[in-house]
Amino acid sequence: MKRLYFLFCVFLFSCAPTGRLGPTISPAPAATSQPQPTAAATEPGEETPIGVPSLTPPGPSPSVTSPMGELGGVNPHDYTFQKIADGLHQPVYLTHAGDGSGRLFIVEQAGRIRIVQNGELRLDPFLDIRDLVNDGSTEQGLLGLAFSPEYASNGQFFVHYSDANGDTTIVRYSVSSDPNRADPDSAKIILQVDQPYANHNGGDLVFGPDGYLYIGLGDGGSQGDPQGNGQNLNALLGKMLRIDVSQEPYGIPPDNPFINRAGARPEVWAYGFRNPWRYSFDRETGDLYIADVGQNAYEEVNFQPASSTGGENYGWNFMEGLHAYRGQAPDGLTMPVAEYSHEEGGCSITGGYVYRGPSLPGLNGIYFFGDYCSGYIWGLRRTADGDWHKLNLWKTAYKISSFGEDEAGELYVVDHGGEVQQIVLK
Repeated sequence: MKRLYFLFCVFLFSCAPTGRLGPTISPAPAATSQPQPTAAATEPGEETPIGVPSLTPPGPSPSVTSPMGELGGVNPHDYTFQKIADGLHQPVYLTHAGDGSGRLFIVEQAGRIRIVQNGELRLDPFLDIRDLVNDGSTEQGLLGLAFSPEYASNGQFFVHYSDANGDTTIVRYSVSSDPNRADPDSAKIILQVDQPYANHNGGDLVFGPDGYLYIGLGDGGSQGDPQGNGQNLNALLGKMLRIDVSQEPYGIPPDNPFINRAGARPEVWAYGFRNPWRYSFDRETGDLYIADVGQNAYEEVNFQPASSTGGENYGWNFMEGLHAYRGQAPDGLTMPVAEYSHEEGGCSITGGYVYRGPSLPGLNGIYFFGDYCSGYIWGLRRTADGDWHKLNLWKTAYKISSFGEDEAGELYVVDHGGEVQQIVLK
């Protein structure tokens, strides 16, 4: 069925790439090879000031005398990847519970959450809801997981999945008396959103420093946002939502930007997204980084400072990255701080994290993101003068479906082929 969907999409709609997972566009050759147990950091690239996109593949450039300078002197050859887990079935996310246990929780797209504890992948899943999850299309399935900031005391966590009809479903669960098993009977549906197509479901959900739950939803699918959801404030699709889950089923934070605006949904925090696939808050500054999957030409990273009061319009479908896509763009758009073209490397961006862990001080303050198709991993940093610089750090053999962060802030790469790697010093 997946193969038939792909052919249907390519030949009838010409919509490759449609989003972030699966064979919606053929990966680069390096991304189709089997991952190695340890993939050394290779091919440091040329640093590119944002706004001047480079079409040069990664490789040293004689025109740049100090290509790592703006990233704080980072040398990609100093780092490598250490396998943490394998034998997973299409993993799409990794996170932690924030309860001091040190456990890693890995989301499998078909509907299971697995635990890595004391360096071992536990056989029994933390949660198995495969009978509820629809993963019949490449961008559907169990896509997101967020633990309550008070998980250590209330035992609550939230998942984001496609239901039997393919619609977005946000559900709250509680842990059982066994800390390594969730209580499947504790399910409480928080929010459901109709999905008109099988792609562009978004899938992330993250608690912000303010304690509210942020939910990223794509524009609803097909090609070019035919329903105009990205710019329609009365639709939840194509948005970043912000809700208060301390109320039943949820409440609206009183400072949400559109709470008193006629014709707008009060849940909306920001809009103009095509398919936000992984976003994260910098645990030190509170700044929000959002990776948004492009249409046919450009992938982008958006930035929302911690001081934001919400309401940003990130441009889709007027803009794709820094480039006009359709129609006359209005004034006041918030443009991406980084982009890369499909010629430059890949087809589907995967957002990551700003590194704040203790073991790799040379990477402190760098935002990491990658590409599902090419396996490239970039670093991005804002310099003291306010400019953004990105550096293509590594070309891996991984189908990067997500990055992950543990309790300490160490960084992981999730390979959709079935492995999890940690970035470590050689």
